[in-house]
Amino acid sequence: MRRDEAEHRQLILGPEESGASAGSNPGAGNAPRGALCRVADIPDGNAIGVHVPSSTGGFDLILLRLGARVFAYHNECPHAGRNLDYAPGQFLVSDARIVCAVHGATFAVDSGACLGGPCRSGLVAMPIDVVDGEVLLR
Repeated sequence: MRRDEAEHRQLILGPEESGASAGSNPGAGNAPRGALCRVADIPDGNAIGVHVPSSTGGFDLILLRLGARVFAYHNECPHAGRNLDYAPGQFLVSDARIVCAVHGATFAVDSGACLGGPCRSGLVAMPIDVVDGEVLLR
């Protein structure tokens, strides 16, 4: 991933770390080591992207927020396997729904369920915990 992509509202864990639950997140303000971000880093009713490095290249997550609740999904549309963002870290979120920018598949923020468009299944949920305002991958 290019540095300019990382700085464009996408949060990146430190490249020196491996594993999904460890790392530092320089794009997440004051998020501590191991945290994906702070809840406050995610605009209410919107989403941010996070890259989680691993020994096999890592994976991208989308973190969505509705009030105090945070939801995490693999950043991949089940329809065609494309990322959900239209630009790095930029997502189409409105009325508690996220829309895939490629083919228009629509998913519920709170469940990842397919609500319409070309999708046969929902988004792949990722297990997270929110502890003291920090979002942690289990």
